[in-house]
Amino acid sequence: MNPATFIKINPADSVVVCLKAFTKGEQIEVDGQCITICQDTPMGHKILIKDAPEGTDIIKYGYPIGHAKTDLKAGEWVNENNLKTNLSGTLTYEYHPVDEKLNIADEGRTFNGYVRKNGEVGIRNEIWIVPTVGCVNGIAERLAAQLEKETGCKGIDAIHAWHHNYGCSQLSEDHENTRKILRDIVLHPNAGGVLVLGLGCENNQPDDFMRMLGDYDTQRIRLLVTQKVEGDEVEAGMSILRELYAVASQDKREACKLNRLRVGLKCGGSDGFSGITANPLVGEFSDYLVAQGGTSILTEVPEMFGAETILMNRCETRQLFEQTVHLVNDFKEYFLSHGEPVGENPSPGNKAGGISTLEDKALGCTQKCGRAPVSGVLAYGDRLKTTGLNLLSAPGNDLVASTALASAGCQIVLFTTGRGTPFGTFIPTMKISTNSGLFARKPNWIDFNAGKLVEGTSMKDLVKEFTDKIIAVANGELTCNEKNGYREISIFKNGVTL
Repeated sequence: MNPATFIKINPADSVVVCLKAFTKGEQIEVDGQCITICQDTPMGHKILIKDAPEGTDIIKYGYPIGHAKTDLKAGEWVNENNLKTNLSGTLTYEYHPVDEKLNIADEGRTFNGYVRKNGEVGIRNEIWIVPTVGCVNGIAERLAAQLEKETGCKGIDAIHAWHHNYGCSQLSEDHENTRKILRDIVLHPNAGGVLVLGLGCENNQPDDFMRMLGDYDTQRIRLLVTQKVEGDEVEAGMSILRELYAVASQDKREACKLNRLRVGLKCGGSDGFSGITANPLVGEFSDYLVAQGGTSILTEVPEMFGAETILMNRCETRQLFEQTVHLVNDFKEYFLSHGEPVGENPSPGNKAGGISTLEDKALGCTQKCGRAPVSGVLAYGDRLKTTGLNLLSAPGNDLVASTALASAGCQIVLFTTGRGTPFGTFIPTMKISTNSGLFARKPNWIDFNAGKLVEGTSMKDLVKEFTDKIIAVANGELTCNEKNGYREISIFKNGVTL
């Protein structure tokens, strides 16, 4: 019997997580008790270590992850077939603030970024074409391809057209969501020049949209309304893009303190190791960055369900607590208004990887934000207003949530995964594997391996290595999604299409 074949995350837990696959009849010793495995159990999954009569809460991470559907005995494989969520509707919460000091020194580290006129810092210097409506996607992509062919991207990092399907035939809040996300993309510091490309007859009227930008840099952000062009709109667009390129290609990186760095925290394709390796690693970095005066943002509100009180009690003020309560309950109401249960979240891949309920997923997911206090709460489409740890309203969908993080002002998304995914949003999307097997199988997808944490590497050593990697990306090292050209946006759709 080798204790390295399983892990008990919290002393209060009634399950252990398998670090290897077990076969029926094998034995493990947990807390001085010998337990016989009742079924073949895959790696990353849970084995019960004490009898649990029907209705008994099953404990993992020190918290309930659901209750036993039937009488279970020690040694049984706990999964979605015998475990049921405790989640139901909205709840009333009480504020019990927790004030935990990080005690992490400011090391004075820097990265090399592009300082913009408004003081924001980009980690890339790219030319972007942002359509106000999906009707001009084809023109936008043609312009991007032509500028890239003409310039070879010499002196800049990349050229992209961010196509989407919205900007018209939407109503009220749904339409405003689109406008806010597009505004945020236009104003993002990773762009050295932006052409806003309109049609002219869309609901998202180009001139009104430009006023929505506020006091923007007119040398770097330009508008073209294609219906107003006499003749060839492509040549008119190229004329503007050449001017933007001439400005952006002169930009140079300069040293910036880490307090200028903003990272988004996201997970997808999670497995049983997500809450043991990659998410805690990202949480350690998030705490480190906050201690340097920097900013991290946690989103995926449905994947807070079951762990939300941990976040609520870390809010710096009662007002932030109340905003977090609304953040959670409003999203639950969104589910319920569509006749959907609030606890239905883990995907087939999550379940195959060892996650059985939404609470199981949430308690692992929220570890990405470490232990820092919550200093800000953002609505969908909001831009960052405060440094430190922020919570952002967005769904769990990988591309929608990652787009929302980037739109809020993050320069990079740290994306943990146990199953693997190749995608990326409009900023560098750095993939961190929860296990070494995934890292070995998909080196063209995965940027960093957190699986080493269960293979003898200490958290202290891996955090240092991880921090060095993130700073290298901030300095210009390409992530896998950038190398592959896998970059896109997705806007949250929540309303009628006319």
